[in-house]
Amino acid sequence: MYLDRSPRAQAERTLALVREHLDETQFAWRGGHGDESAFYYRIHSPVLLIEYDNHPGIFLTNPEPARFHVHTIVRAPNGNDYGRDLLAQHYRLHHGSNETG
Repeated sequence: MYLDRSPRAQAERTLALVREHLDETQFAWRGGHGDESAFYYRIHSPVLLIEYDNHPGIFLTNPEPARFHVHTIVRAPNGNDYGRDLLAQHYRLHHGSNETG
């Protein structure tokens, strides 16, 4: 469901990595189990992070999480796909320093 949004070759590589780390994979659930219940889940391994979250509406009037206001993320925690300082990387590669200003 999540990996099929990637190009086929990339999805196959990622799925192979996920299978290699299946014993290190954790699943967490928070929320209800009813048809209308809001919930959150997280799948986390050394090679994959997936989160699904029902949020309260920021611009809507619902103060509680609702199933029609959903956020999801798919990340690669070992791939440095987040938390990277791109500006410092640019300066290091193209200007020989880590300074950003």
